[in-house]
Amino acid sequence: MELPEECWESIFSFLEHHRYFEPLSLVCKRFLSITNHLRRSLTITDPTLESLPHLLLRFPNLTAIAFRDFHGNLDSVLSLISQSGLPLTSLDVSCHKCFPLLGLKCLASKIRILTDLNCSNIGSLKDSDLIEIGNCFPSLEVVDISYPDHGCGFSPNGSLDSKSFSGLVTDYGILGLASSLRRLRKIDLSGNTFITDQALVSLSSNCMFLTEIGIRDCDFITQNGIALAIRKTGNLKSIFMNGIGIPSLDVCFLDSFSYARSLCELDLSNSFISDELLCLVAEANLPLNKLVLSRCFCFTFDGIYFLLSKYQFLAYLDLEGANFLNDESIIELAKFFGNLTFINLSLCSKLTNSTLFNLTGNCPLLTIINMERTNLGVEAFPAEIVVNPRVKSLHLGWNNNLNDECMKMASYVCPNLEVLDVTYCSGITEEGILEVLKSCVQIRCLEISRCQGVNNLELDFELPKLEVLQAEGLAINDEALASIGKRCGRLSRLNLEGCLNVTARGVEGVIVNCKALKEMNLRWCNNVSVDIVAWMVLSRPSLRKITLPCGSVPTANQRNFFLRHGCLVCQG
Repeated sequence: MELPEECWESIFSFLEHHRYFEPLSLVCKRFLSITNHLRRSLTITDPTLESLPHLLLRFPNLTAIAFRDFHGNLDSVLSLISQSGLPLTSLDVSCHKCFPLLGLKCLASKIRILTDLNCSNIGSLKDSDLIEIGNCFPSLEVVDISYPDHGCGFSPNGSLDSKSFSGLVTDYGILGLASSLRRLRKIDLSGNTFITDQALVSLSSNCMFLTEIGIRDCDFITQNGIALAIRKTGNLKSIFMNGIGIPSLDVCFLDSFSYARSLCELDLSNSFISDELLCLVAEANLPLNKLVLSRCFCFTFDGIYFLLSKYQFLAYLDLEGANFLNDESIIELAKFFGNLTFINLSLCSKLTNSTLFNLTGNCPLLTIINMERTNLGVEAFPAEIVVNPRVKSLHLGWNNNLNDECMKMASYVCPNLEVLDVTYCSGITEEGILEVLKSCVQIRCLEISRCQGVNNLELDFELPKLEVLQAEGLAINDEALASIGKRCGRLSRLNLEGCLNVTARGVEGVIVNCKALKEMNLRWCNNVSVDIVAWMVLSRPSLRKITLPCGSVPTANQRNFFLRHGCLVCQG
């Protein structure tokens, strides 16, 4: 008896990502139709362009479109999308050199239900563009206009003349945007260096549903303005900023946290904060579940201890660069970590093996641990080692003392590890890496770039879930690369930059065996001839991006050939 289509849709919807739809779509026409209708997002790159009209018809329920590595005419593509009739609610045009005003106007004439727009790192963004965004998409709830690229607007001596100033985002543009977007919930203004406190006044006065504000690197926004926004925005749940406390903390800012009754996420990165501020935040009795004090100064163990004792329900804690922390202080603080799922202790140079394994043993919900640039590899392991099946990600890069023994212990303690990053850990050898891979069969992403002790990595066992391998600068040879190709059938991204011993023979082994391969970086692999690239593109249709060895420059005809086959080939 055949299952109804609704049942198949329910089953397929449990898959983590639409990339898993591809093998299902090859089973039969019915599965192809079902997966086409379930696809909700599409990323457009240069190679996608030729087949885009077909893709817009094939996936009729797309709600999110993003542009990545796209160098074509954004206005014309948005005009094409506007004719598709898609139920589009999210659009990402970030990192483009020009703001696509004409394309967005065309899109708005057909699709006005857009709720999420990302225009971060975009060139030439100005006040009139923000006003047009508000007019075109009044239903927007999430807007990212962070870090616009205005490099071309500055004179050689770094000054900004009046003509250039008219091409920047100012308070006037934010007022125009805020006046139109009554449903706005989240906005990131970071990097807009010419907006002032008045921008926050406009947002807090006009956008009653505002819950999240980002104002990093906004030089003319003061603590008074932030305090006013916190007081006036009753629904504010998240605020992220930096540079607070220079030259000192204002009383109005300190007092504002008693009004932030809904604040769940607080990010004060790169600020001069005091124990007094931490105590006021603690006494405000906020529903805080995320706290970021990355690279902050002036606070002490007493201040963070008092705050954490009041917020034992925190799920996310970032204390990067808190150099006063040592293994003993982490043992004291760990009493309050019962609900933590994420912790970042990178750049805490006094922390050793003891901290890592005390965290895994005493934090039952912890899934992600960042301890880059610490002192891992030093000191003995704790007497009691507890297995923690919850830990999925370990980011341990730039720990020169980290060794194979520690890697073996980590693989025992974290058997369900999915992501391991030990970039620039020179004390690790292939023995330690292989031990992790044998024990942690769930590994999806392995980053071992610049691990000088890893001379080779020949596999004699399967890695059924490995999708990403960052192996930049390793001494692996063709035999090791061929074994990786045979044992890692789901590999989709492979970075071999600077692997000088790799030749075309090793690359062939990967191409033949890795049927899901999408990206391959061969920069500085100067023993790999560019002549093999055409064969790679033809032999592995899944390839979407290849970075060539340095000095290899494809001709215009070759580029067109690669693009016709859906692959972007970049000069090394």
